[in-house]
Amino acid sequence: MLNVGKIEEGFVLDHIKAGRAMKIYHHLGLDKRDSTVAIIKNAHSNAMGRKDILKVECDINSLNLDVLAFIDRNITVNVIKDGEIVEKRSLSLPKEMRGIVKCTNPRCISSIEQGLPHIFYLADEKKGIYRCKYCDERFEEHSAEAIL
Repeated sequence: MLNVGKIEEGFVLDHIKAGRAMKIYHHLGLDKRDSTVAIIKNAHSNAMGRKDILKVECDINSLNLDVLAFIDRNITVNVIKDGEIVEKRSLSLPKEMRGIVKCTNPRCISSIEQGLPHIFYLADEKKGIYRCKYCDERFEEHSAEAIL
């Protein structure tokens, strides 16, 4: 039995699709922070079969969680204060993403201008389709080279 201690303040990301914990770890910038992080990969789940879990001890307001819904909409965010769950947040897709994915269109201005931020807007919420703000190129989720 794996035993990971409780945290006093921070959050627990639960119901992460198996294999996506490290992607979330990097996109949240946890590799650049001085926070205690527990990464549990391929944990048994009755509902999902296998899942990943992230436990992060930090100020919950110090992180931008918009990327979570983009990576996996089924993630549950449990907010922890004084060692207890005080809130459970469900996620929704962000209306706009900056610096998360890059446009793969070689003629797009964001591909030519080095300092220009990569910005995508939510074009279809039901299908989870994003488009480049500059050239309207559709983001294909399976296109790994587009992830920054």
